[in-house]
Amino acid sequence: MVGPTLESVAERTTRRRVRTVFLLLLVGSGAWTAYGAVVDSTTGTGSTVQSVPPTDNHTVITQSGRIGMIAAYAPNGSLIYENDTHTKYYDVDPVANESMTVEYAATDTLVEKSPQCRDPPCARNVIERANLSTGEVTEIYAQYVYRESAGEWHDADRIDDRHLVVADIAADQVFMVDTETEMIEWTWDAQSDFPVDGGGSYPGNWVHLNDVEVLENGRVMASLRNQDQVVFIDPETGMIENRTLGAEDDHSILYEQHNPDYIPATRGGPAVVVADSENGRIQEFQRENGEWSRSWVWSDDRMEWPRDADRLPNGNTLITDTDGERVLEVNRSGRVVWQVELPHPYDAERLETGDESAGGRSAAALGLESRVSDADDEGDRTDEPRLVGPFLDAIKTVLPPRVVHPLVQASPTWLSPSDLGPAIVVLGTGMTWGLVELWWYLRARGI
Repeated sequence: MVGPTLESVAERTTRRRVRTVFLLLLVGSGAWTAYGAVVDSTTGTGSTVQSVPPTDNHTVITQSGRIGMIAAYAPNGSLIYENDTHTKYYDVDPVANESMTVEYAATDTLVEKSPQCRDPPCARNVIERANLSTGEVTEIYAQYVYRESAGEWHDADRIDDRHLVVADIAADQVFMVDTETEMIEWTWDAQSDFPVDGGGSYPGNWVHLNDVEVLENGRVMASLRNQDQVVFIDPETGMIENRTLGAEDDHSILYEQHNPDYIPATRGGPAVVVADSENGRIQEFQRENGEWSRSWVWSDDRMEWPRDADRLPNGNTLITDTDGERVLEVNRSGRVVWQVELPHPYDAERLETGDESAGGRSAAALGLESRVSDADDEGDRTDEPRLVGPFLDAIKTVLPPRVVHPLVQASPTWLSPSDLGPAIVVLGTGMTWGLVELWWYLRARGI
């Protein structure tokens, strides 16, 4: 009887060790993912939170992605309104002269064929008004889009009782509509000022026009995410030259930003406070001598893909940190003074303070000092760090942001961004192990 050769013994030892490594990776990552799911289910980050810390005013928060929800909280922190009728909820604004009424943009994903959707999935975008006291919801304007991907409306801004300006992602346009007649009265098309070989893929998600704001002088400010720019538009003459904030692919200024808010000269501007999303920071830019200069920056070690920032009348800043899974308020010295954790928040409004940053002053007028890390906070932290950053940073070294963030949004509700890394390790390890075993099997049979 001939015993096993030295080569076969070495191979068996190698395979045993490789299998042990795979097994340890699977058990360790699986345990971490399961732990995260249990923690999220008990801390409220796997669903809409039922209460928030007290504030002086009402707070409204929207969620889009893995959860679609709009919720409102009383000053004492209790939940007073929630609605998850639509697939996704985006920008929300208070209605003028209505203390407890808001308007918001929302999207429904259509998965069944219909006269409005012949090739699912499609999208139905809607602007609605909700009375937070009575629960009454009124549809203001709606439109079907033949494609669900990159077809959502993230923002609309009211001009008067009849007219809205809409940021139309699907058509790469800003348009004004009379909501009574549904007639579109003017449009600005990004193709008139930007080449189609820039930004994202054309004609798919080319511009990703994610925000629009009507200014006091009738001009319009719009956010072109994929061009890394905030532009200013005159409805009569088009885009205003030499006014643009940012430049495409100059990520030292902006990197796929969201929700810029304009602060006029009467409150210390002209200035723009903006969520510099891919750079993981909130910035403010002051207009001086015909140019934009950075006047304030805020970030901490947990911030990951912020998508909204509003300057409040008291000088604090309300921030929505989407992949950091929280909405927070920082005071003038940069300390976190209020925070609530929830999955994938998109926009937050503090009612009784004006629309977005309408009641706040510029950083220059307030004398705000920048803060860019937890080391800048000399006081006690109110937020507990997670392992979001290391895992997502590691993923981003391999995958571009336009892949990472849809991956986060598409993940199940019980899987927070902080658990995404271990989950990917589980899937990757399982697939790699299977391929290795298949290779060993085929090799042993000389295939």
